[in-house]
Amino acid sequence: MSGFLENFTKKARALKKETFALYLACRDERKPLYAKILAACVVGYAFSPIDLIPDFIPLLGLLDDLILIPIGIALVLKMIPPEVMADCRQQAGETIDKPTNWYAASVIILIWVLLIVFSGWLVLKAIGN
Repeated sequence: MSGFLENFTKKARALKKETFALYLACRDERKPLYAKILAACVVGYAFSPIDLIPDFIPLLGLLDDLILIPIGIALVLKMIPPEVMADCRQQAGETIDKPTNWYAASVIILIWVLLIVFSGWLVLKAIGN
């Protein structure tokens, strides 16, 4: 079991480093605008302190981190020139600090508030009929 945990930890660190490299790639001018926009969305979600599906929800809470972020990274990597990503990966390896994206957290909070309001509206509508 410790081999599994060690392997999982290594993959999580690699994913974190790759996400930070994407953050650096967002700021690089050598890539197309559409790649910059998608990279910013993926990085914003990955570095957001609040998840779309909270981690305390069993299984589903971790699935968004284990599925959505790697899929987003894979898509963005196809759009960014390899030499740009190589430079950004090198910078990511040399940098320790990770940004926190409070704008993405605000959007996720807004989505949750809208879902709660919509759910309340549906319940009131169902009770009223």
